[in-house]
Amino acid sequence: MKKCAIVYNPESGRDSDKKGINELPVILGKNGYQCELCPTKCAKDAIRIVRELPDSTDLVICAGGDGTLNEGITGNLQRKKKLVIAQIPVGTVNDVGSMYGYTKNMNVNAQMLVSGRKKNVDVCLINDTPFVYVACIGSYVDVSYNTPRDLKKKYGRVGYLFNALHEFTNESVKQFNLTYEVNGIRKSGTYSFIFITNTSRMGGFNNLYSDVKLDDNMFEVVLCSAKNKTDLIKIGSKVLISEIKNMPGVEYYKTNDFKVIFDEVPPSWVIDGEEYMHNAKEFNFTINKEMYMLVPTKNIVKLFINLESLDKEE
Repeated sequence: MKKCAIVYNPESGRDSDKKGINELPVILGKNGYQCELCPTKCAKDAIRIVRELPDSTDLVICAGGDGTLNEGITGNLQRKKKLVIAQIPVGTVNDVGSMYGYTKNMNVNAQMLVSGRKKNVDVCLINDTPFVYVACIGSYVDVSYNTPRDLKKKYGRVGYLFNALHEFTNESVKQFNLTYEVNGIRKSGTYSFIFITNTSRMGGFNNLYSDVKLDDNMFEVVLCSAKNKTDLIKIGSKVLISEIKNMPGVEYYKTNDFKVIFDEVPPSWVIDGEEYMHNAKEFNFTINKEMYMLVPTKNIVKLFINLESLDKEE
């Protein structure tokens, strides 16, 4: 049988999610996998677990939210022999899982996974630190990690909204003086938000871009120059009806090499919903091409350029 490690946080998720995780080995066992449950014991523990797994492991399932998947991929990139990673979403928002086409039913998701395909995926890096789908900086973006856990458990996605409204009411829009380089362009200015993404969905919003591919060696860059809350509301309202790259007050690039230099050390970035602390002014964004993921077939045609039924490595 194939060997599978299921990495999960026993303290997160609903009771039904925890029950579903305990049932995963049974479902996967019927599909040829011998599973080991690998609960995390502290923050960032999934990085260590994946890094130390035996080379004979055929599949690593990160059963959790986008942050758990980030940790699994981070640990995998620290290995000499890379393993195949998969995600089964367990969490509040699950942008990546929703993008791949997963449902809210863990049994259904498990079946979708075992009948999925192994695909080479782009992993973005900020100063060599991996992120799966988004790195961003600016006002209010920290609600993804500073929203109290009890608020998230009680209200789900609405809990993030409550916290975001509280921050929006009490804080002004931050401004950053910076210089950036992308696609041969060098520009200086004052910006309020920067988003570097490799996703069609973020913060629960679908179809932010219509042409995102997860294996094209590219990511999307958005710089926003909103000066106040009124500007921000105008841009935010248009996200619901138009692609963000077409909006006034927004600069958009598709690239695989982006550098930004701040005049002063900025606050923490948010990567995949978690805080990225640093003491730097300069940030380089690149792509790593060493990762393979097992993903459902549901959205493969939409999300990937390489549409062969089997990759060469399989």
